[in-house]
Amino acid sequence: MTDFPSFPTGGDKRIVYVREVKTADLPEAIRAQTEGLDHLYAIHSDSGDVLALVRDRNQAFIVARQNEFSPVSVH
Repeated sequence: MTDFPSFPTGGDKRIVYVREVKTADLPEAIRAQTEGLDHLYAIHSDSGDVLALVRDRNQAFIVARQNEFSPVSVH
């Protein structure tokens, strides 16, 4: 949907955090690309940086695992 930094490589920290975000809370430039969705799922690094936004929770876990990360759900 938008450009985010690449998933980090190397290091011992291989955990990312997945959480639901309301599209209304996103910047307008990103909201314009959400096609009327009311929420997305964000994949965050351990430092809180957003690495990716995806349409559903299962997809977020798949993306994390494809990049050799262990996803953890955050509420």
